[in-house]
Amino acid sequence: MSDHHVYGTNTHTADELARLVGDRLGLVFTERESDCRGIYHLADAPEVRIEVQPNPIPGDDCDDDLYAPDHPTAKVLLLTTTPVPDPTLQARLRALEGLHHLGTDSL
Repeated sequence: MSDHHVYGTNTHTADELARLVGDRLGLVFTERESDCRGIYHLADAPEVRIEVQPNPIPGDDCDDDLYAPDHPTAKVLLLTTTPVPDPTLQARLRALEGLHHLGTDSL
């Protein structure tokens, strides 16, 4: 079983959000680059994976596509994956000003 959550913000840039979340949770984010996702930030820690991803990503047709098309107004996304639901993590993230919970998926 995995627990996935998506958060969005229009308040912070991806760099700012990675810094804020890193400070709040004591994690280190590394910047990664992907042909299909563009530049994103990743923190891998025991029992949690957190990614900060701009919603607009470079498209093949020189237009930006949305990483999360269901949430077109969110300019930056935060994605979490834990093996089981983690209410403490979710509460700490929901306490960040300007960060809004957009959805969850438990598999």
